[in-house]
Amino acid sequence: MRLKYIVACSLMLVFCVLTKMFGYSYSSTISKADVPNLKALRSIVETDAISHLEFANELLPSGDKGIEKKMRKALKAHSYNNLRTLRLHQRAEIWFPIIEPILKKYGVPEDFKYIPLVETGMTRGLYSPKGAAGVWQFMPETARDYGLTVNGKVDERMNVRLATVAAARYIKDLYKQFNSWTLAAAAYNGGEGRMRRQIAKQQQDDYFRLKLNQETGKYVYSLISMKEVIEHPEDYGYKISNPKRLLAYEDSNK
Repeated sequence: MRLKYIVACSLMLVFCVLTKMFGYSYSSTISKADVPNLKALRSIVETDAISHLEFANELLPSGDKGIEKKMRKALKAHSYNNLRTLRLHQRAEIWFPIIEPILKKYGVPEDFKYIPLVETGMTRGLYSPKGAAGVWQFMPETARDYGLTVNGKVDERMNVRLATVAAARYIKDLYKQFNSWTLAAAAYNGGEGRMRRQIAKQQQDDYFRLKLNQETGKYVYSLISMKEVIEHPEDYGYKISNPKRLLAYEDSNK
């Protein structure tokens, strides 16, 4: 698995360097090499790997133990050992080729395609207790604001193509408000009004350092974890026959 291979190689390299540096110091009474702590080295390497995770090209802040702990927890929650489902990959294979070009057309980073997987597992026809519906979990009022018909006879939130167009437009507007894709994703989940109030109250505009309610506070971590699981399934215990089919949509005009 890619991540485990990188970690193993990194550990070996660091071990060799430190052994070279410290392993051959002698005195008149001591001739034993000072062996580095491999457990500590593994922790350093894994922390470095986590610090390179990102959402829409916005990196996790490095060196923050609390953020690293949240990220590890989210990655573990989305591993096969805990989630135990291949349906996410199967549905991604069906719907990503439809969702990705729409996001691209509206200038929205591709990473937002993971919202339907986090929100509903890409399952159509779902209604939340609060009234949100469809794979993008639009509330009726927001759906109408972005061009979807929602009434007693028609609910276009259930149409993946139309709902993705509406979602792309909405996400782009959120980005214009917050000038950050991670904050746009958080506002998509928790509401733009609530996000603005928290930013003003805390005088903080870094999503990862904001204190938010539990659901919104872990939302971007869940998106990053879903991205990792879909793009690198074998690193998290999934056995996918052809993982390349789950990767980014390739524009045939390139």
